[in-house]
Amino acid sequence: MALRQLSDPLIDKNPVAVHILGICSALAVTTSMSTALTMSVALTVVVTLSAGIISAIRAHIPGQIRIIVQLTIIASLVIVADQLLQAFAWEMSQRLTVFVSLIATNCIVLGRTEAYAMHNPPVPAMIDAFGNGLGYSLVLMVVAAIRELLGAGTLFGAQVLIPQAEGGWFVPLRLMLLAPSAFIILGLMVWALHAARPRLAEAREFALRESEKEARP
Repeated sequence: MALRQLSDPLIDKNPVAVHILGICSALAVTTSMSTALTMSVALTVVVTLSAGIISAIRAHIPGQIRIIVQLTIIASLVIVADQLLQAFAWEMSQRLTVFVSLIATNCIVLGRTEAYAMHNPPVPAMIDAFGNGLGYSLVLMVVAAIRELLGAGTLFGAQVLIPQAEGGWFVPLRLMLLAPSAFIILGLMVWALHAARPRLAEAREFALRESEKEARP
């Protein structure tokens, strides 16, 4: 059960590629793998800890103010994460600007606390949250790898493809460093995933596809 909670969000229940949540990060922080990795770690830590805390006190949270309590806990953890980044990785903190703070409004974080942590014990809730954090991280890292490699010829800042200006053959695709490229890459990932796994499509859409196949001679 625990293994499935970790593995399902990677592909079949990926929060970004399947449920289309938290895509703003894919636009803003995936121009390089280092910023994407930092954002991924920050979100994964916040969603895992918030799920554990909220699950542990769920019996004491009045239903009428549960969203406020959840947001308060999540925002507090985000502030801690942001302050740690400023203290120990100032340069990275400046590159991420406000996007670490916006973790507090990320649909994945609030979605896992509301849908799962509020109804399950702390350990399963943290495993579920950690799995969704890994799924989010996987998409961000793939998008960042494509954008950085094609846009600058580097991975984690290390030169992989030698540009023509330095005697190589590679011509950087500057479009990859602009926000629209993230939409294009993410869209292609979603299409490829649904093409490879038709069962991930909406129930009605999947039924129509199956009926069309049966109607063919």
